[in-house]
Amino acid sequence: MAGWLRSLLGALLLLQVAAALSFLHHRYEEMVQALFHVQSQCPYVTRIYSIGRSVEGRHLYVLEFSDYPGIHEPLEPEFKYVGNMHGNEVLGRELLLQLSEFLCEEYRRGNERITRLIHDTRIHIMPSMNPDGYEVAAKQGPDSNGYLTGRNNANGVDLNRNFPDLNTFMYYSGEISGPNHHIPLPDNWKSQVEPETLAVIQWISSYNFVLSANLHGGAVVANYPYDKSQDQRFRSHRRTVNTPTPDDKLFQKLAKTYSYAHGWMHRGWNCGDYFADGITNGASWYSLSKGMQDFNYLYTNCFEITLELSCNKFPPEEDLERQWMANREALVAFIEEVHQGIKGMVSDENNNGIAGAVISVQGISHDITSGDVGDYFRLLLPGTYTVTASAEGYQPQTVTTTVGPAAPSLVHFQLKQDAVRKPPERKASGTRTNNKALPKKVVPRATRRGTQR
Repeated sequence: MAGWLRSLLGALLLLQVAAALSFLHHRYEEMVQALFHVQSQCPYVTRIYSIGRSVEGRHLYVLEFSDYPGIHEPLEPEFKYVGNMHGNEVLGRELLLQLSEFLCEEYRRGNERITRLIHDTRIHIMPSMNPDGYEVAAKQGPDSNGYLTGRNNANGVDLNRNFPDLNTFMYYSGEISGPNHHIPLPDNWKSQVEPETLAVIQWISSYNFVLSANLHGGAVVANYPYDKSQDQRFRSHRRTVNTPTPDDKLFQKLAKTYSYAHGWMHRGWNCGDYFADGITNGASWYSLSKGMQDFNYLYTNCFEITLELSCNKFPPEEDLERQWMANREALVAFIEEVHQGIKGMVSDENNNGIAGAVISVQGISHDITSGDVGDYFRLLLPGTYTVTASAEGYQPQTVTTTVGPAAPSLVHFQLKQDAVRKPPERKASGTRTNNKALPKKVVPRATRRGTQR
C-alpha cells in the first residue's frame, strides 16, 4: 500500500504543471536542436556529449542531468535511458526528448521531486542509438512505414543482435561453476560489432551505470533478462522457456514499477497479446541472442530492462501527446528505482577508495564491483542480507544488513591489507571529490505480431 500511495502522490505531483511541449517527430537535425535547446535552458544541470558516430557519421548524442554535470560524485548512482535502437521504433526517441524538456522545465519551476532526482542521480539520456535507421524510416513516414524499413543500421545490421554473445559463455561455464557477471569479452570482439554497438560498449565501460532501460516499440510490455534461453539451439523460434537471472525477483519488481506507473501497460492485454502485470521474462517471450540488456547484466554492474511502448512502431504525431501522458510518470518512477538496495564505500585502512572491489550477496550468485573511487551500488529488494566485500591483496570483510523499502542502506567496508599478498599499486583517480562525497539522504520515490526486440 505504501508503494502504491507513493506512486499515486508522485503522479499527482507531476500533473500539477502542464509543460508546453511540442509533439512532433524530430529528424536528426531537429533532434540535435532540441537537445541543445534543453541544455541552453538548464545550463547548470545539463551537459551534452557524444559517445561516437553512426555508420553515416551522425553523432550519438547523450544529454546528462546532474547538479555537477560531467562529474561522478561518490555515492551518487548513474542511470541511463537509450532509445531508437531500432530506427523504425520511434516512440522512445520522442519520449526521451519530451522527458529531457520536462526535467529541465520542472527543475526551473522548482518542482521538489524533480530537483531531488537531479541532485541525487546522474541521469544520461540517449534519444537515438540508430540515427541512420531512423532517417530511412522517417522518409517513409508513419502511414507507409514497413515493419522492417529503417530497423537496422546503415550496414543492414540489427543492433540488438550485435553485442558479444556472453550468454553462451555463461551457460557453458555454468556447468563448471563459471561466472555470470563481468564476463570478459572475446579477443576479436571489436571486429564483430557495428560502430554504434562499439560506441555503446565503450560508453558503458566508462561509466559505472547502476540501472538502465532500452526503449522499443511493436508491443506494450516491460521485458527483463535473460533474453536468451540456455537451450535455444534445441528449440524453434516460436518455442519459449522462462530463463531467470539470479536477480529475477528484483527484475520483476523493476519491470512492474514501469508497468504499473504506465497508463495501460499493467492491464496485460495489448496489441493482441497478453502479459500478466504487463511484464515478461525475455526468453519466456522468445529467445534473443546478442541483445543489449543481457550484455549489460553479464558484462557490467548495470541492471537493464527493455520497454516495449507502442503497438505501432511509428505512431502518428497526433498520438504522441497521449503516449507522453501515459509514459511520463513511469519514466520518472523508473529512474527513482536506482535508489534502492545498498551502497557505500570500499576503502583501505588509510581511507583510500579501492576500485574494482567485488561485492557479493549471499544467496544471489551475481556480483558487482566498486567504481573508480571505491563507491558501489547494489540493487536489492527489501530484506536482510549477508554481504561480503573483497579485493586482491586485502582480507575480505562480511557484514549483515537490512534493506528497507524507501532508500538504500549505507554499508561501508574498510579492508585490511592481506599480510601474505601486497595489494596492487593504486592509480590516481580523476573523479572529483567534494563535500558531497559524504553519504547523503536519498529521498524515497514516491512470432509476436509485428514485434521483434
